[in-house]
Amino acid sequence: MYRVFIVDDEPFIIEGLYDIIDWSAYGLEIVGSAENGQDALGALMESSADILLTDISMPIMDGLTLIREARKFRPDLKVIILSGYNEFDYIKSGLKLGVENYLLKPINIDELQETLVGTIDKLNTTRPDRLFSDYDIRILRDNILYRWLTGRIAPNELSERTDMLDIHLDAPYLVTAVLRTESQFEPSYEAAQRLAVQDSSMLPFVDIDGDLVIVFMLEDKVAGKEKAMSILENMQKRLAPSPVRISLGSVEAMGEGVPQSYAHAKKAQEYFLLLDEPAILDYELLTEKRGIENIAAQPLNWSSYSKLIKAKDLESLHAAIDADFELYQTLEGVTPAYIQSMAIEMMIRFKMELKEIKQADQPELYKAGFVQIMQAETIEGLAAVVKEAAALTVDSLMRDVKSPIIQQLLGYVHENYAQPLSLKSLSQQYNIHPVYLGHLFQKETSETFTEYINKYRIGKAKEMLKETQLKVQEIAMKVGYWETGYFYKQFKKYVGISPTDYKGLL
Repeated sequence: MYRVFIVDDEPFIIEGLYDIIDWSAYGLEIVGSAENGQDALGALMESSADILLTDISMPIMDGLTLIREARKFRPDLKVIILSGYNEFDYIKSGLKLGVENYLLKPINIDELQETLVGTIDKLNTTRPDRLFSDYDIRILRDNILYRWLTGRIAPNELSERTDMLDIHLDAPYLVTAVLRTESQFEPSYEAAQRLAVQDSSMLPFVDIDGDLVIVFMLEDKVAGKEKAMSILENMQKRLAPSPVRISLGSVEAMGEGVPQSYAHAKKAQEYFLLLDEPAILDYELLTEKRGIENIAAQPLNWSSYSKLIKAKDLESLHAAIDADFELYQTLEGVTPAYIQSMAIEMMIRFKMELKEIKQADQPELYKAGFVQIMQAETIEGLAAVVKEAAALTVDSLMRDVKSPIIQQLLGYVHENYAQPLSLKSLSQQYNIHPVYLGHLFQKETSETFTEYINKYRIGKAKEMLKETQLKVQEIAMKVGYWETGYFYKQFKKYVGISPTDYKGLL
């Protein structure tokens, strides 16, 4: 199992990467994460990694410096850059360092998964040759066909491997089908293998997502597609009553068009989420009837969700979730991938909202939900998963209710952090002795009042530095620091660099 280390100064990105990729399915495990290059470098010295996912723009030590320093003691380290900067100088610097890919934020999950597969292939080539069992040969065959259909194998390697495995790719055209089943996978795979023995124009294999893929080699576009469709319909009948969702990609000419057919079959598979299930979804018919285009991103209004979470108003949360999912379906050009990505974003935000409120992470509450999102077959199913996350969040808050005084105090601090705040003034407001209030606050939050308010204010200052063009002195006053010098001191204490240097990195 290869080891992965993640570096990004945005906790939201790190949280998302932990959750949206099934790392173990790729033979990977995350061995650590850090929010700046310096901390990452120290961690990498203690616990070596095979793959580094890093941002470029970070406080204390940027990503490019981290890569150069890490390569001094781990020259074979594979690196994937995640960046919000689409600038030639950054890309050029990354290429000089020999990175696997330069991915722009927001991260495209499919592109990241493809990059991970390619990186794993490179790591695998460093392993010594060994004798292959039948299972090894099947895995090798699946790997070669997958790389061929995704355009990630050189012609000379493809020719060498297909000769060795007795795979024939000599037809003028092809069409690709993707079969996905909820129940046992083996019957559909074995059925495809039996047919392939009788018909050498069929090439079945299992892709990186665990889907059964069948490539049909065609001598004639029209007649060949009709034959493929007939075979798939018969397979579906034989496998009944076990539900099998089958999608068919476009017919393409052998050569550069090969990846298109597979990509279209995968894209069509997504539309089972939106449509009543026909026998087989044909990508070419889908494009004629609906058009398959991406829509402009619609920002999620999280502030209203945040208020409902803090109020523990589960009924209103559920109503808001239902309303948003109904809205997504009405957007022109909406795709299943878009709705799924919105569900993932909502799950991550529920998780992070709970972490911020409780000052403790509870990833186990949401782990199953992320898996269920990837497996959901309907819009209603996606909404149900997100509503369950809302219920878990509110339930966790209800079971961990702080004393009424501290609850009121925290709510007041979050609303009035820009105003002068002290235990003395708050103790008068809540009619409680300041020493007792300070003791109770530290007992329930594990921090002194001064530490808590400073961390909260600096967090708000970081948001303003990223999202506004205000001067540092203006931001200091807006978050409650009337002396700029003291603001600089606290910012450097909690972030590691001055606010001016932090703004320069953005």
